[in-house]
Amino acid sequence: MRNFDFSSLYRSAIGFDRLVNLLEASQSNGGYPPYNVELVSENKYRISISAPGFAENELEITAHDNLLIVKGAHTSNQSERNYLYQGIAERNFERKFQLAEYIKIKGAHLTNGLLFIDLERVVPETLKPCRIEIK
Repeated sequence: MRNFDFSSLYRSAIGFDRLVNLLEASQSNGGYPPYNVELVSENKYRISISAPGFAENELEITAHDNLLIVKGAHTSNQSERNYLYQGIAERNFERKFQLAEYIKIKGAHLTNGLLFIDLERVVPETLKPCRIEIK
């Protein structure tokens, strides 16, 4: 994936600092681990993250404000192994996702090396459109 230099936008765009920071942050982790974002239904989403070699106790999912952070850290000592060839990346990772308003995390589970995080958009009743009867 190409890396883009957003410094020219700082000079010519006023008020877009947050947008540029989000774009830069999305490129900073180098694309590891790969992930999918899936629309399950109208208000339900699922994030699938490739986490081969990680046990459930080595993965941490935290949410603060509108930021979802997924971390993977191996607890065993990797230096004990003597590889002749290592083609499987077993490095620690941290992935951040900016969530929209009213997105709630419904649960997470690890299956066959894939971490699934289920999300749902829960809009308060006061913000939903309502029909007014004419009398």
